[in-house]
Amino acid sequence: MLLNDIISGKVVDSVYIIAEIGQNHQGCVETAKKMIWEAKKAGCHCVKFQKSDLPAKFTRSALDREYISDHAWGKTYGEHKEYLEFSKDQYLQLQAHCKELNVDFTASAMDERSLEFLADLNVPFIKIGSGDANNFPLLKKAANLNLPLVISTGMQTMQTVERIVQTMRESGKEDFALMHCVSSYPTDPEDCSLQLISVLRRRFPNVAIGYSGHELGVVIIQAAVLLGAPIVERHFTPDKIQKGSDHRCSLEPQELKALTTAITNFKLSSVPMSPQEIVQKLNGGEELEAALQHVESKTILPCELPCRNKLGKSIVAARNLNKGYRLQLADMAIKVSEPSGLTAEDYLDLVGKELAGNIGEDEPILGSSIIN
Repeated sequence: MLLNDIISGKVVDSVYIIAEIGQNHQGCVETAKKMIWEAKKAGCHCVKFQKSDLPAKFTRSALDREYISDHAWGKTYGEHKEYLEFSKDQYLQLQAHCKELNVDFTASAMDERSLEFLADLNVPFIKIGSGDANNFPLLKKAANLNLPLVISTGMQTMQTVERIVQTMRESGKEDFALMHCVSSYPTDPEDCSLQLISVLRRRFPNVAIGYSGHELGVVIIQAAVLLGAPIVERHFTPDKIQKGSDHRCSLEPQELKALTTAITNFKLSSVPMSPQEIVQKLNGGEELEAALQHVESKTILPCELPCRNKLGKSIVAARNLNKGYRLQLADMAIKVSEPSGLTAEDYLDLVGKELAGNIGEDEPILGSSIIN
């Protein structure tokens, strides 16, 4: 598979293009099949979905909250997410359809149960999205699978990215890639921070550094390829004005085709190029220059905070816990919580800490919950 060769460094003159269908299928398998065909026809190597086991990903309060939005498919957030979730039988149908069309099929694992689900399907690789890039129990479990991993890094600091790489290496995992990503929908050009691709390439010279973009148009993702990203991913939709929060920052079929055609025509032997060379090659423009502005290091950007606050993972109680109890790993779970608690990367630091009060199952563990 091309992705394996890119991750291992065997192939340095090709770009692996992922069309993320995500949940833009509106909960319809036939729509998903049509989108797979359109992505294949456009020249993509892979189509990717999003797999969640809702009780494993969300707390009950997060699922039960009222969801008022023009994009809602249910009265509660749980009903909305359930409407968009495919069953195992539907996943098998889509996987078989991809096999017929000779296009890779996979999904993002949004929780540990979904990770197991995708491993059982024997997908060619598993994606770990930005919302779980600091979920180290999930990352460790994924690292122990005999499957390549592609890990997005939106909403994370450089310190967290370094810890991701350390976690992979400690598990003996070599077949993984990192994706520069900004979790803002759509991402303004000045927030794209494309030069982080170069920063990450220098910091982790033996790791493939790709790009998962949420900006409008295709010029910025072309620039990512010219900076040296051998794996690129964009959301894909039949129509940007459809109901659903991801459609606006997705590419329509003609845009996806324009992207794959441009990449095919690039002389990848001359990649990576300097920002100045890229601006000249792609005929410049203020947006491209803004996306290529100098950046020192990876931080959590202000534009990412709405997504981090909504979908970032928190540490919650896995069972009812009493005041004075000292936490053990089995007492904690990592979920999207409403309200949010301590962030997922604090998981190991809480072992042995004493609780200041009672905490119910599925309730978030807060800083005030702990006696230091």
